[in-house]
Amino acid sequence: MKPVLIARSSALALLIATAGCAMNEEAAVPAAGTEAAAMEAVASPETPSAEDIAAESARLNEWFDQKFAETISRSPITQTYLGIKDNYGEWDDVSDANALKELEILRADVAEMETSFNPDLLDHQAKISWRIAEMNLKQAEEDYKYLHHGYVFDQMNGVQAEIPAFLINQHQITSKSDAEAYISRLNGVPAYLEQNLENARIALADGIQPPAFVYKYVLSDAQGVITGAPFDDSGKDSPLMGDFRKKVTGLVENGTITQAEADQLLDEATDALTNSVGPAYKAAIAELGEQAKTATTDDGAWKLPDGDAYYASRLADYTTTDMTAEEIHNLGLAEVARIHDEMRGIMKQVGFEGSLKEFFDFTRTDPQFFKPNTPEGKTEYLDEATGWIDQMREDLPNVFNTFPKADLIVKAVEPFREKSAGKAFYSRPAPDGSRPGTYYANLYRMQDMPTYQMQALAFHEGIPGHHMQIAIAQELTGVPKFRKYGGFTAFSEGWGLYSEYLPKEMGYYSDPYDDFGRLAMEIWRAARLVVDTGIHDQHWTREQAIQYLLDNTPNPEGDARKAIERYIVMPGQATAYKIGMNKIVELREKAKAELGDKFDIRDFHDVVLKDGAVPLDILEENVDDWITETKAAE
Repeated sequence: MKPVLIARSSALALLIATAGCAMNEEAAVPAAGTEAAAMEAVASPETPSAEDIAAESARLNEWFDQKFAETISRSPITQTYLGIKDNYGEWDDVSDANALKELEILRADVAEMETSFNPDLLDHQAKISWRIAEMNLKQAEEDYKYLHHGYVFDQMNGVQAEIPAFLINQHQITSKSDAEAYISRLNGVPAYLEQNLENARIALADGIQPPAFVYKYVLSDAQGVITGAPFDDSGKDSPLMGDFRKKVTGLVENGTITQAEADQLLDEATDALTNSVGPAYKAAIAELGEQAKTATTDDGAWKLPDGDAYYASRLADYTTTDMTAEEIHNLGLAEVARIHDEMRGIMKQVGFEGSLKEFFDFTRTDPQFFKPNTPEGKTEYLDEATGWIDQMREDLPNVFNTFPKADLIVKAVEPFREKSAGKAFYSRPAPDGSRPGTYYANLYRMQDMPTYQMQALAFHEGIPGHHMQIAIAQELTGVPKFRKYGGFTAFSEGWGLYSEYLPKEMGYYSDPYDDFGRLAMEIWRAARLVVDTGIHDQHWTREQAIQYLLDNTPNPEGDARKAIERYIVMPGQATAYKIGMNKIVELREKAKAELGDKFDIRDFHDVVLKDGAVPLDILEENVDDWITETKAAE
């Protein structure tokens, strides 16, 4: 996920880290109680009763949810991600003034929490919520120091692609008013895009600019948005026109609106695209084209103002540890060496004669490992990936007690962004069930999607990976909403990588090449520790980092190039996966060793997932508490 600065409210920033804690600046009265009552409880020398703890915890949770509602009321984009149709025709305010306003609200509300509630009268979940709220403020303060360090326009999550992706995938149309809100958002694109361009200008004035290679992707994405009708006479709809037409046609087919109403809506959308979206994107293309002329080939965060401190902050945020760049780099080297040894074991199984590097070349190029780069081949890939997820769904009761209610679908990345998007990613379901969770597979170039990695990718993005963890978190009871929809990258991506490993113990990867694919995915994350710190701490060049991946992983050159380009624009994010997975496996093995016959993997998974996403130190505390409780139980 993009390292969106917490103080901004654009996209999922509020959900990723601080959604429930950035509060309404007008809220001066504690929710569901009084400060006097809380202080009286603090002063009480008596041991609190279970009723007192339940009451104070419920009061705090109610307060958190009130504040969460106030927070998302200021973010139309976040509302839409959550399936809420308030402010449905609007975009977020991503100005500097609003960023500061959000930070000040967060400061005020955490202060209110600390003076209005008694932490000694809270149950387990409420104590975690309290700690995370304080941590979120600390991270928000840290991030505000680097408000413009994150690139506004890049190939991973740049605004040029965010706008169409959001409208196509998140803005559902089930009524005429929803369609009108879509048109309103089209007409709002110029103002929203201009705010983002202003942020990019401010960054540029401070010496913060993406590397030169980024611009070709950004400009290609932007041009793709305004290619097709009504922008030209190619005979094919542009992405947004096609999406709107399809959604409005659905309203006619189900009888919600008449054809005459649909024609009127299509005319209005055409006007909005022609007179709002088109000119705004053309202006952005022109300005970004000029900025590209001054871009350099320096890639690492070290080139930015206070770059070393910024990168250290990114590592701390993404890993939720105090590991240094050097420690992470050395961990990566050790993990790469270990996994290489396991891969050599696979080579012996399949009878391959040659070096490991030669084996990598074989798996990169042999036609048996790739679907055809045709519509039929892509459909076949999606069908088979769906089949593996369906099979895993049937086997889940063997290793889990708790299952998500939300559905999961598998889709190809849309053509307008497949050229620049990552290899695979997940989009969370709407809490009200109106939108399923989605595993997106990037099938732009089938040579980058070997079939031996198909299982591991599907398990990571789908079940038991991101979909299971995120959907279960959203469906938790007794947990405030800011935690249901929040996240910590080391936890969520660590769980995703652990979810690639777990199926091996369940009997999957029976074909040695599929097991090699699992190892290929793991070494990819181990190598990330090396190249991310190499780029941003040790001044590696892009080509040097790409070559490291080609020398030490089986992924094809296109995969390696795209990955390094991703790590360059998202400093530190790639380190979270392996660090998170290692911690989960470490805690599981610790529990096995201490509990012996009392260890039940289903209960362990409940412990990991029962609190939603948490920092790794809180996860370790939870597992330690469970070990102690299980030992004490008869």
